[in-house]
Parts: sequence; structure tokens; C-alpha cells
Amino acid sequence: MLVNRLATIARTPRLGSAPQLTPLTLAVHGAVLCLGLIAGAAQAQSPAAAPTTAPTTAPAAAPDAPTLPAVTVSATTEGDLPPAYAGGQVARGGRMGMLGNKDVLDTPFATTNYTSQRIEDQQAVTLADVLNSDPSVRFTGQTGGVTDSFFIRGFPINEGNLSEIAFDGVYGVSPNYHLFTEYIERVEVLKGPGALLYGMSPNSGVGGVVNIVPKRPLATDLTRFTLDYASDAQVGGAVDLSRRFGEEKQWGIRFNGLHRQGPTALDNQKSRAEVAALSLDYKSDRLRASLDVIEQYQWIDAPTRPFLVAAGIQVPDAPDGRRNVTQPWGWWKSNDISTLLHAEYDVTDNVTIFADAGGTRSDVARLSDQTPTILNSSGATSAVPQNWKFQVNRSTFDTGVRTKFETGPVRHALALQANLYMDRIANANVAGTPVLSNIYAPVDRPEQHIATPQRVPKVSDSTLSGVALADTLSALDDRVSLTLGLRYQQVKSGNYNASGVKTADYDESAVTPLAGIVFRPWQQVSFYANYVEGLSKGDVAPATAANAGQVFSPYKTKQKEVGVKVDTGKMMATLAAFRMNKPSGQLTGTIYNVDSEQRNQGLELTLSGEVVKHVRLLGGVTWLDAELTRTNSAATLGNRPVGVPTVMANVGAEWDLPWVPGLTLTSAVNYTGGEYVNQANTQRVPSWTTVDFGARYRTSVYGKHTTFRAGLFNAFNRNYWSGVASYGTISLGAPRTFLASVSVDF
Repeated sequence: MLVNRLATIARTPRLGSAPQLTPLTLAVHGAVLCLGLIAGAAQAQSPAAAPTTAPTTAPAAAPDAPTLPAVTVSATTEGDLPPAYAGGQVARGGRMGMLGNKDVLDTPFATTNYTSQRIEDQQAVTLADVLNSDPSVRFTGQTGGVTDSFFIRGFPINEGNLSEIAFDGVYGVSPNYHLFTEYIERVEVLKGPGALLYGMSPNSGVGGVVNIVPKRPLATDLTRFTLDYASDAQVGGAVDLSRRFGEEKQWGIRFNGLHRQGPTALDNQKSRAEVAALSLDYKSDRLRASLDVIEQYQWIDAPTRPFLVAAGIQVPDAPDGRRNVTQPWGWWKSNDISTLLHAEYDVTDNVTIFADAGGTRSDVARLSDQTPTILNSSGATSAVPQNWKFQVNRSTFDTGVRTKFETGPVRHALALQANLYMDRIANANVAGTPVLSNIYAPVDRPEQHIATPQRVPKVSDSTLSGVALADTLSALDDRVSLTLGLRYQQVKSGNYNASGVKTADYDESAVTPLAGIVFRPWQQVSFYANYVEGLSKGDVAPATAANAGQVFSPYKTKQKEVGVKVDTGKMMATLAAFRMNKPSGQLTGTIYNVDSEQRNQGLELTLSGEVVKHVRLLGGVTWLDAELTRTNSAATLGNRPVGVPTVMANVGAEWDLPWVPGLTLTSAVNYTGGEYVNQANTQRVPSWTTVDFGARYRTSVYGKHTTFRAGLFNAFNRNYWSGVASYGTISLGAPRTFLASVSVDF
């Protein structure tokens, strides 16, 4: 397996000689065996029936065909995915955690559900490319960096070494640092805390939940090959295969594979990515089961890192986005193996039991600069190269039941779930000697031969377990629905020293509620409101405090939100007003206590769909009023939190040229307001705007449906700082980048 070859990789000095991706032979055989046993048991209890079918992959438009883009969708294990709006960029519904799939108008939350059609047309490489065009989300990592991290509604998610991206509704399965789009069917964004719906986020994120739906077998056969190119010379090839078997087409298999490598748009940087994603499913009249296995390998030479800014200086002007201060001899390598087995069985027409079991192992080796510090206004930097090894193990299990019944004129959709999530982090590093460089004129220093850590001890572990109950009550022909729920969450964690001795022990619990209401006075309009809470692990008072060792209960982030949604049939618009209050601990004098708070409130407007014939829009604007409402310092009280802009706006447009059937022109404008780098609000990055252009052409070549795509991102080559993370680091914005691809359905 790939997880056993990092030692071999570490001995391989350059990118070009990386070993090939190992086949998933054992996973395939295990999948067939598991699904065969389940299917045999189900068929012994009930006769086979026609399988649930899914919308098929629509053929690409021929030159004389209508010019609306083709829509690619597949079935989830709970039935068909909600359909997309005109143009296929976003869907009419998505998953609401333990509640299952819900129509957007019937959901008491602000949500956006991006389809695989949108992902493909955008030529998105990783999840970051998809989410950075959402007006409520901002990417806080670095292009060419080692992780995809974000702010949602001004709060961070996915910043640590534990992925906070849900995979088909559960945490603990998605690849840990980057998610490549080859295996993603949909990206579903729930804005606001989701502790009841998904359980506590592994790294305490509360701004929202990002759930990816993996590609699953389609109702009809698909054989697609895609060749792509990115400046400076990144070339990749991907294959997407889907088949169904059996007399009733009850068995399905889908495979997505990727190999991409070459120099990137950044100085001295090369990267290589390999992905193998296998999805198996079985469908009968009552049983639906699926198994997903993903193996993902990535190698980056000279990976970028975020910058710290020395105290007392202003943030210098951003350099050319191509500049890369990481030493050319630095590298980063990761391997993830993810598995999820899901099954659900209809006991009756109104009662369904379900279960999930899965996990991920992530192995990382890295020899590169640690976070560089910008020392002065001239852009001088200092960094310490380090040789790191990481091992991250995560697992997840859940089971539950969903049932529907009526009490008089009221309909109920009741869901009960018990879940268990566990993780373990091990790491070690050996440091080199400091290197000096400059953001405007990077300096290549002699290579340092830093020893590899001889052992990788466990540094932390955690267990999140809970039980949740939720009921959606609807009446008046479903014009009014009320969702009420409670989750009991147990949080256990420990920290360990290099000798394996536990240095901190945490064991606390909390109950989080949910109340959401939807009122639909007209079929195309819904008003909604919610009160929901998010959970973050409470602190343990540090050794410097008089109350050292005191354990605090999990922090509760409380959100109140109201909004209205309008669905015209071809367009969807959502207007939301929200307020979120997140407490935290701080040391005041000699006492550590929970007396700090951040409040984010704002307005969101999102829209998507076809505004007029042949023209589609996707985007919106978010206004955020964020404030540190409680601190232990008069110098920071009332200040704006780190990394939270006042305005975020995205507007993307597509235009199908009527006189050139199959040709679509695209453009996008992305704006982010200025952000503070420190709580004192004395260091700030200015606002930035980028403009993108693109085109695609759907046609038939030798009878094969073919799509050509091209895009120019940051077309005017704007130099800018982006992505201020919650811990006060800044990232350099991506340079002008050209992407092109061609996809052929055989």
C-alpha cells in the first residue's frame, strides 16, 4: 500500500522519480465480498424489484443542439440527488446531516449545493477552487500550499491537522489536507453551526459545514477521459468509468483515476498528484448499500507556506504572485486512504434504518521552511527549515433510524442517530538552521540535509460521541414545517509528551439544541428562521494560571438567523440575516476564565440560475459586522476579529452564444474587503479584486461527445495578499493562471 512507501519516497530526492500509485486490489475484493454478503441477506428476505434509477449523464450538445450545458448527476444511497437549476451549476436541495436530503425551500438554513457540472466547467482542481467562489466563504490557505482551509461567515474551519470536511454526511472519512475534485459529485455548503445535524466538528469549526457527495455509479454507462493543462506546464489525465450489472441493474461500480504532474505557475515549484477512487453500490427494493475507497497521493517541490508579520511593522505590499520564498530543495508528500461503508434498509415504507463505518489514514512527510516571518517593510524574511513526519488516523461509526408518521393533521419526519468519531495524531520534527530570504527577490540558500525523525510519537487523540433526536413537523399541506432537535455530545481528548505520557486530559459533555421553522405562503417562496448552536472544545487552564488544570465545558456558539428564499423555477435567490456569538477562554491577570467573545452578524444575498435565456448568474454578496465584544484588554475590546472582511462578493456569468451552438463564454469578478492580521487592528491587508475569463465548447468529434474548456484566472495578474488565517498568518494570492482541458465521452 502507499502508506508503506513513504520511507522509499523520502529517499527519492526529486519529483520525477516518485513511485507509481499502487492498485486498490485488496479494497476492490473486500468491497465485492461485503456488498455480496449484504445483498444476499436482503434478497433472502424480499424479492428483487426494479432499482432506484438516477438521472443519467446527459450527452454533450452537438453543434445543432441547444446550448444549455449538460448536467451530470448520480444517485446517492438515499435515492436520487436533488435536481439542478437551469444550467446545472447548483442543485435544488442537499443533505442536512442526520435529516437526509432536503429541498432548499424546505430547509430552515442558508445552503448552496454545487454540482459536478459546475466543478467541471470551473476546472476546479481541489475543493478550495470550488468554495472560493461562494460569497460566504473565503480560502485562507495558499496556492501551491499543503492544506485547504476556509472562513465561513467569518469563522475558521479546516485549519488544523484534522479535516473538518464531511464525506457523504459524516466526519472522519474525507482526505485530510486536500480534496481533489475527480471523485466529488457535489459540494454542499451549510452556512452556520451544524452541531446537531452533523455532530461536533473535529477541530471545533462552527462557521458552517462543508459536505462532499462522492461520485457514485450512474444509471447508464459512462466512459470519459479528460486531458488538462495548467500554466506553467502542469499536465494531467483523468478517467471516469461507470457501469451497472445484474438482471435488475442492482450492482454498480464507478472508478475515477487521475495522474497530474509538472511545473506550476509558481517559481521553483513542481507538483504531482495521483488519485484512485472506487465506488461500489447495490440497490434492491428495500436495501441500498455503498462502499467508497479513495487513495490519494500528492508530492510538491517547494511548497508555499503562509507568512507571519513581525510586530510593529505594516504589512508590506504584496509581491508578484509567482514569487516563492520556499527553498527549491524543500518538498512535501502526503498519502491518504479513505474508506466508507454505508447501508440503509427500509423496514417498512415509512421506517428506514441506516449505518456508516469508515475512516482515513493520512501519512505526511515534509522537509521545507516552517512559517516564514516577514521582518521589515522591505520584505526580508526568516524561516527555519524542518523535517516533519505526520500520521493522522481517523474513524467514524454511526447508526440510526428515520421514520415518517402522522398525528392528526401533523406529519412527522423523525430521525434518531448515535455516532462515534475518533482520531489520533502523531508527529515529530528535526529542525535545521534559519534561512534568510525576501518576498520580492527570493534567495536560494544551500540545501540543508536535515535528519528524518526516527520515531513518530502520538501527540494527541480525541473521541467525540453523541446521540441526537430531531423531528420535523409539517402541516397545512407542508406550507408550515417546524424542526426541533437535541444532541448530547461527549468530548474526550488527551495530549501526550514525546515519552507517551499524557500531559492533559479532557472529558466534558454538552447538549445542543436546534429549532428551525419554514413558512411557504406561496409555492415558490419560503420564509425561514432558526436557532442553532455549534460546539468547540473547551480549554484547560494553562500552567501559568492560578487555576491551572481547570477544565472548561465545551464552548457553545449560538446563532439566530432569519431569511427568505425565492425559487422562480429557473433561478434561486436567498436573503439571510444572522448573528453568531462565539465565546472563548483567556488569561486575565492570574485567572484563566471563559470571558472572551466574538460576535459576527451580517446579511447574505446569494443567487443562481438563468436570469434570461442563454444567460446564467452565480454568486452573491455578504456583509459582515464582526466585533470582539469581550476581551481582557481595553486595546482590543470592540476591535474587528482577525481575518474577517466587511464585504465579500462574487459574481459569475455564463452566456451561451445563440449564433454559435455549443459555445459558452464565462466570466467572474471576486471581491474581498480588507482584513486585519492582529487583534490590535494595527496590521492589515488591503481589499482585493480578481477577474476571471473563460470559454467552453461542446461538440461532437468523430461521433464522440467532446467538451473543450479554457480559463484565465486572475486575468489582470493582480498582486494581492489573501487568506488571513485565524492565527494571524497571511498568504500570497495566486498569479495569473491559464487552464485548459478537453473531455471525451467514448
